[in-house]
Amino acid sequence: MNISKIQRDLQHIVTAGTVKIHEVLKDHVFTKMGGQADILVAPATYEELQQVVTYAHQQLIPLTVLGNGSNVIIRDGGIRGIVLQTSDLIEMGVRGDYLYAQCGATIIDVSRYALEQELSGLEFACGIPGTVGGALYMNAGAYGGEVKDVLHSALAINKSGQVVTLQGDDLQWGYRQSVFASGEFIVLEARFVLKPAAAADIKSAMDDLTYKRESKQPLEYPSCGSVFKRPPGRYAGQLIQESGLQGTRLGGAEVSKKHAGFIVNMDNATASDYIGLIQHVRATVKDKFDIELETEVEIIGEE
Repeated sequence: MNISKIQRDLQHIVTAGTVKIHEVLKDHVFTKMGGQADILVAPATYEELQQVVTYAHQQLIPLTVLGNGSNVIIRDGGIRGIVLQTSDLIEMGVRGDYLYAQCGATIIDVSRYALEQELSGLEFACGIPGTVGGALYMNAGAYGGEVKDVLHSALAINKSGQVVTLQGDDLQWGYRQSVFASGEFIVLEARFVLKPAAAADIKSAMDDLTYKRESKQPLEYPSCGSVFKRPPGRYAGQLIQESGLQGTRLGGAEVSKKHAGFIVNMDNATASDYIGLIQHVRATVKDKFDIELETEVEIIGEE
């Protein structure tokens, strides 16, 4: 793979955005760990994004989509091919009966915008740090709410670069999953259907959820948020706590003493530290409770 040629080609496509080679990815994810991207490209428009996807498809170049990296671990070997970052696509607004937001906007910012518009339904998302694209990818949720509950439709692009609209059964919702997890589509835009409500009531609900989150989660350290999905009828954090794993360390990674469902980067942890600790937690919980913990965090890249 001729990285210099790909860089030149992409610079002709992405004239308003940015193209970088050998970019250190730990600077782009919440865990503050991970290797380099061969090529990092950040399109500034839907058209640029569409052309990057089409180019990668035609040239048979691996393509990885990265939002703001709040729910991802990038292995220390980095990512080959093109990493497409959506950080410049952050527009949001109201069109007719729905609120729309581009894929790179954070879902927190969208919830705050909904508050400004006196629209209720996204209060649950006021503490979720991921992007709109990431929120749709994993059907993000918290405190009894999920993206699927308020999403009307999504504008997306398929592997060959065609723009499509997905709604209803097309989205294949599940617990922390959607059709976007299949890799067949990339989110361009979400369209939410929300309900009018008094701003004071919306803000009160958001303030309450923010207090709960800040008082219970180790937000002072780099992490990927909740590492594991909730097992049927149980809570991952409770199982980890009852296994005596809080405070367990591997290298610079530690099972949080504040919330057992989090693994935090305490001291320049590597992705290998983090993943090794995940494996240890899973094995310990399996041995004690005969329950298989499934990771919620996405682990990508090369060893």
